[in-house]
Amino acid sequence: MATITDLSQLDLNGSYSYADYLNWKFTDVVELIKGKLTRKMAAPSSAHQQAATNLTVEIGRVLKGKPCRLYAAPFDVRLLRSTGNGDAQIKTVVQPDLSVVCDLGKIDRRGCLGAPDWIVEIVSPSSLVLDTRTKFDLYAENGVAEYWIAFPGEQIVTTYFLTENGQYEPTGTYAEPGPMPSHRLPEVVVAWEDIFEELK
Repeated sequence: MATITDLSQLDLNGSYSYADYLNWKFTDVVELIKGKLTRKMAAPSSAHQQAATNLTVEIGRVLKGKPCRLYAAPFDVRLLRSTGNGDAQIKTVVQPDLSVVCDLGKIDRRGCLGAPDWIVEIVSPSSLVLDTRTKFDLYAENGVAEYWIAFPGEQIVTTYFLTENGQYEPTGTYAEPGPMPSHRLPEVVVAWEDIFEELK
């Protein structure tokens, strides 16, 4: 299989697998969703990066000493629902802003093989539809138990938990100082003000 060194060598309407993805050696940040290439169009804003840093610090702090682990992008998450786990069978590889994994058997040297317990995505203007629709449905379909979407511009976090019927149910919308508890890990509570207070 030929090594790909530039995004222009790929057919943006083609279908790819994780085996293909491993041969891509360009600097563009891309994800695979059901075989289709999704490119992250622009560098994240300073507000996005500050929110990501604050969430990483705060969630990491409250997870310290607990069996779950926090991973920040870039970190490949290979989702397996309805496919096998061989590289050529895996058609979805995403890089969530933050992933919390409690089953450490899913972690290998290449990232996470299977659904994390909790994913946080931080919305940029160019990722609004991707994070609130495409990935919302994708994460539910693949069994991600909890999904948080942070909007740094509006300083809002919306939180969802996966019900037994495989659909996300809203568990909170946070837009002012106060606690933001995890539904999947009730002992984990993040303060809204610790995420957004310093954002410009």
